[in-house]
Amino acid sequence: MKKAIILLSGGLDSTVAAWMLRPEIEPVLALTVDYGQKAARRELAASYQLALRLGVPHRTVFIPFLREASRGALTDPKAAIPRPSLADLDDTQGAAARCAAEVWVPNRNGALIAMAATWAESNDIEHVVCGFNREEAATFPDNSQEFIDATNAALALSTRNHVSVIAPTIAMDKSAIVAAGRARGAPIELCWSCYLAGDKPCGTCESCLRFQRALAANQTRCENAAPENTTGGKP
Repeated sequence: MKKAIILLSGGLDSTVAAWMLRPEIEPVLALTVDYGQKAARRELAASYQLALRLGVPHRTVFIPFLREASRGALTDPKAAIPRPSLADLDDTQGAAARCAAEVWVPNRNGALIAMAATWAESNDIEHVVCGFNREEAATFPDNSQEFIDATNAALALSTRNHVSVIAPTIAMDKSAIVAAGRARGAPIELCWSCYLAGDKPCGTCESCLRFQRALAANQTRCENAAPENTTGGKP
């Protein structure tokens, strides 16, 4: 059976991707990256619990240079996290694009995959698993199938065992990801899908709104989902 490293953020997409690849591919390690993001503490805690459920070792990798290189709202303590409305989420040429620009971290997924692929090659592991998806690819090009294809073309030359990125969720929106996760028994209740690291999710950042909308579409809730805020304003 082929083996994979999971790039596990603790959020919905990477969690469901990890559960979807079984039993065809064996997950052997979960990697979570602390690059100075505001939600790092909660993401790491969620990822550790998820790795326990998945039955694989968990390792935290620190990449501080990403924080030094980024001026976006995810890493800059002085920059406010954008607060879109639910209607904004589908305005991919306007409000959603502006929100994505505010939280962009330069070459984040490229850097994370390069790190994971290095570890994979050195341990003769064939795949790096990511939770990329169709919904976020509309405003984040490094979540797209085109990004995966280009990355795999580069990895075919930069790794001797031709490590490749796979994303079982790539053709899905968030609602479909929740449905797939429930069907595979993924512990969605353990996910942390907020840009901040409070005691509870903020309920108003883009990530929270997309998570809430997906849960509502599947008529389910979890303990790490903030109370629904349909206005997108501050609670």
